[in-house]
Amino acid sequence: MPARAEQRGERGGTTRKRYRLSVPADRIELQDLIRSSGRTVKNDKQFDLLRSYGTRDAFVHYAGDLTLLNGKAVSIVGTREVSEEGARRAARLARELSAAGILVVSGLAKGVDTVALSTAIEASGRTAAVIGTPLQKAYPAENGALQTEIAERHLLLSPFAEGEAVFKGNFPKRNRVMALLSDATVIVEASDTSGTLHQAVECIRQGRWLFILRSVVDDANLQWPHRFLKEERTVVLSSTNDIISRL
Repeated sequence: MPARAEQRGERGGTTRKRYRLSVPADRIELQDLIRSSGRTVKNDKQFDLLRSYGTRDAFVHYAGDLTLLNGKAVSIVGTREVSEEGARRAARLARELSAAGILVVSGLAKGVDTVALSTAIEASGRTAAVIGTPLQKAYPAENGALQTEIAERHLLLSPFAEGEAVFKGNFPKRNRVMALLSDATVIVEASDTSGTLHQAVECIRQGRWLFILRSVVDDANLQWPHRFLKEERTVVLSSTNDIISRL
């Protein structure tokens, strides 16, 4: 049964649509998930970053096929206000990674995330979306159908339990989880103040590969790429083969 949008009366007689996930959901301890996927964990102190509200363990809530994480996984991330050229680059990357049998991971935000996940699905690839809301909420609302499709046929994950409040501060935590669950992250487009840079920081912290498109590095208006290029596992991306050869 697919997720549905329900209309409920609000003050003033207006209505709004609410997303409901109607597929089975479960949770798993993050350390167990990382270890079962075969990804390296440097030390347990890394997971202190993911613990919140005084809880002992960090859990990931999910709907879909966890075994998708057993293969190679690459996050494609970037700005919500993606340019036409940036969207084309994200789409090409998603198609080529899918053709290589690599899981395409992203965050289900507008812009780069939506392009990457949608294109991978259209290319008959496999996807995993890590979101900054509970599984039962779609943000933005217009991605509800895409979120449902991923939950039913691919993999949907969140570090937030049903009923948890949604704050702007949720998204760095989402990015930490996404970086941990991926072998590499590619940044397609991002400004100097983009929230995407949280994931770049986590890639370096967690020893994951970080790829930055050459078009971003060559943009004289941006300062942030040069903060990361000195890192051993940061690579200027010229072609998808630059990723595949390192995984």
